[in-house]
Amino acid sequence: MKSFIPPKRTLMGPGPSDVSDRILEAMARPTLGHLDPDFQRMMEEVKEGLKALFRTENKLTFPVSAPGSAGMETCFANLVDEGDTVVVIRNGVFGERMRENVVRAGGNAVMVDAEWGTTPKLEDVEAALEANPDAKILAFVHAETSTGVWADAEALAELARKYDCLTIMDAVTSLGGIPVEIDGWQIDAVYSGSQKCLSCTPGLSPVSFSDKAIKKVKARKTPVRSWFLDLSLVMSYWDGEGGRSYHHTAPVNALYGLHEALVMVSEEGLENVWVRHAVMHEALAAGLEKLGLKFLVDEEIRLPQLNAMVVPDGVDEASVRAYLLEKHNLEIGAGLGPMAGKVWRIGLMGSSASEENVELCITAIADALKAHQYPVDGIAALEAARVVLDE
Repeated sequence: MKSFIPPKRTLMGPGPSDVSDRILEAMARPTLGHLDPDFQRMMEEVKEGLKALFRTENKLTFPVSAPGSAGMETCFANLVDEGDTVVVIRNGVFGERMRENVVRAGGNAVMVDAEWGTTPKLEDVEAALEANPDAKILAFVHAETSTGVWADAEALAELARKYDCLTIMDAVTSLGGIPVEIDGWQIDAVYSGSQKCLSCTPGLSPVSFSDKAIKKVKARKTPVRSWFLDLSLVMSYWDGEGGRSYHHTAPVNALYGLHEALVMVSEEGLENVWVRHAVMHEALAAGLEKLGLKFLVDEEIRLPQLNAMVVPDGVDEASVRAYLLEKHNLEIGAGLGPMAGKVWRIGLMGSSASEENVELCITAIADALKAHQYPVDGIAALEAARVVLDE
């Protein structure tokens, strides 16, 4: 075997996003023991940084030592007790994964379906809650990565409270890209990922739980089915300064990276981070639309950090992606499920949401489309994007 030297790519797919050199350098620092007092001090800073990012005072806020899917399972495994009814909104791949988690936790999933590329209708959600008065939880995806759709978390959480339900929210793609207001919206459980708008490496899942959620966990009738993700066990490691006990060997250097990512957000200012994502999206949209491409999602429910573009008729979407990777070292994403072969998913997340990347993406896609006999004016598209950037 020889050392693996990866090619230098520009990552503009649905995740992971580009990781800054600052974060990579932080991860290369000397490894400490996971119970070292200096490392424990850093753990406290990570918790405080995540609380600021989630806009919450929840004490139980920490990164699960695994990707966002494990954060999802942490929420469902702990909050869904045997026989619980959970209303789940499904308008993409990740709503379906929520359903699977409910079933595996021993719960009963009641589905509220919306067409892919649309946001759930509040009246449909309320009808499901009315029809299931025994429902304990409402679960939904804030930013659906498979389609680029934004959901009104505040309104959904208000509906849940009206029917005495807790909320579980997927913020994997939204955290750090658009406003996430856990306390303001009164969300009870939320999970995210390190590799999207935080531009950290994959492998960590920030989560946060309200006092109401913790109360439900403590009142469980049956044990949590996962030992590793059982909050009552893992918090013996994450909770309490200087008094932690061994639960698992934390991914020490990965946590260095997350800490540095949170430092970078703090330096830029969270609201400024949101604005940067919005402006880069507007510039990219102007350029792509000038190329003749169309969005899957209506503007009012469109995520700035995940752009689902409809593949033009007669264009081989996989061949275009391969061309971008080979000729421009640019990665964009394919469609999932019923969107496979029909859309490209272009990410503007974290460090990837930059003027340089917007211009590269427009130029490279114009080149790829021309190479596939689809006539476009790349210069005009770039000029349209620059008008937005110059403003």
